[in-house]
Order: sequence, then C-alpha cells, then structure tokens
Amino acid sequence: MAKLIVGIGTKNRAKVAAIQHIVDQYLQDVEYIQVAAASNVSEQPFSNEETRQGAINRAINTLEEVKADLNFGLEGGVHEIGNEMYCTNWGAAALKDGTVISAAGAQFLLPEEIANELRAGKELGPVMDAYTKQQDTRLGAGAVGVFTAGLVDRTEMFEHIVKLIIGQYLFMHRK
Repeated sequence: MAKLIVGIGTKNRAKVAAIQHIVDQYLQDVEYIQVAAASNVSEQPFSNEETRQGAINRAINTLEEVKADLNFGLEGGVHEIGNEMYCTNWGAAALKDGTVISAAGAQFLLPEEIANELRAGKELGPVMDAYTKQQDTRLGAGAVGVFTAGLVDRTEMFEHIVKLIIGQYLFMHRK
C-alpha cells in the first residue's frame, strides 16, 4: 500500500506539531511535506469568514504546490461580538478530488488592551510579543496560552481543529 502524502501549508511549529500529532494518531504510513503556503487574506484576519477563507486558501495553495493526498491549512484570526474581541481559529484540508473540509476551534476573549491594538491595525503576533516581552509567542504558547494561564497552548488549540478535519475525512472515506 502506498504512503499517504500529507501536505502541511505552514512552517509554524505549533501548527505543524498539531497536524502531525493528530494525523499520526488516526492515519498510518504517512509522509509529510511542509511548505509556506499563502493565505491570500489580511496578515490579521478580522472575521470568522476571513479566517476560514485563509485556512481554505492555505490548504488549496498547499495542494497546488505539493499535490499531496491530504493538504492542510490552518489560520488564526479575530472577530468581534458586540464590543468584545475574540481570537478564532480555522482549519481546512484540500483533497486531490477538489473536496475541501473545514472546521473551527475554540474561541476566547482577548483583553481590551490587546483588542485596541488590533483595532488600530496591528497584528496579534507582534502585539503578543510586546505584551509578553518575548519573541515568537505565536510559535509556542500563543495568545491562548498566555490568556488561559498556560492551560491551553496554541498546538493544543489547533489539534482540536485538525481532529475535527480528520474525523470528517475518515467519515467520508469509510468503507
């Protein structure tokens, strides 16, 4: 039986770890290929729709570049409900037959001081680096790790989304 080729449309280690951890649990004989796929949306997506589209675009762009059997795109963004801003995360997988599977994950409230920076046009990653006085927060704990007192990190948050996608994939391919 041939290896299942899985394209990963990011070099971000938190996202890569999420994909590999979940895929390895549910699929066998997998080979991974990583590329830095474009999202073709704003650097800071500002709605569920834009964040979802970024994930789909990354998955499709990964498929076009890698031509893998299963091609992942993950995207983080924010959206507002009333006067409150939430962090939102979406994932998608593009299959060779043109099918796109998508799913969203947990959302959490951002403190007003962070939300105001984003409303002023800044991107969450650099804002979090300044807030935490660290570099590359997005590659590790992420905003979710900071604002959940370390109970959930960025990899874990994306694992849930990848699990939803893999579950849909397995459902579609059941025999």
